[in-house]
Amino acid sequence: MKPLLRLFSFAPALCLALPLSAQDMPEMPQPGPQHAKLAQTAGTWDAAMEMTGPDGQPMTSKGVSVVTVALGGFWIVDDFTAELMGMKFVGHGMNGYDPIKGKYVSIWTDSMSPFPMIMEGDYDESGKVLTMTGMGIGHDGQPAKHRLVTIHKDANTNLFEMYVADPDGEETKTMTITYKRRPAKAAEASGRK
Repeated sequence: MKPLLRLFSFAPALCLALPLSAQDMPEMPQPGPQHAKLAQTAGTWDAAMEMTGPDGQPMTSKGVSVVTVALGGFWIVDDFTAELMGMKFVGHGMNGYDPIKGKYVSIWTDSMSPFPMIMEGDYDESGKVLTMTGMGIGHDGQPAKHRLVTIHKDANTNLFEMYVADPDGEETKTMTITYKRRPAKAAEASGRK
């Protein structure tokens, strides 16, 4: 009985201390200018793809990327659809900024691989070229170093290039995608925002 009484005698003190400690809590983080820069890419984009197929031959395809601002403005989400090699391709990316690392960060998953591609990088001094590096799966199904370059040509045109390094570190460009942002009214008419 006495232990129970002691517990109840501490309960009011605990209730009074909780609000005080909540006042001492640091402020919740807010999206910064780097997040705002990423948010500028929100919209629906038509994608013209050129890539090297598994047989080394060039291939072309078209796709659509729908980019939305999510999770309190800290992340942009890229939902990508296309047809590749006669199959439906679906990709899902999340891009944000890690203030501790001081780097832009990205994770990409898609319907052709069970492995996530995790990247990090930064913009050049012009603020128009984002270069990210990390590991992904190469054409041979083995982990390989990747370098992704996104060039913001203007507010409605982006050029994306993917480079994959061989075991000796020599890079080969494996994909180029030219993105054109749809006007907002055209995106709404197509049912995609």
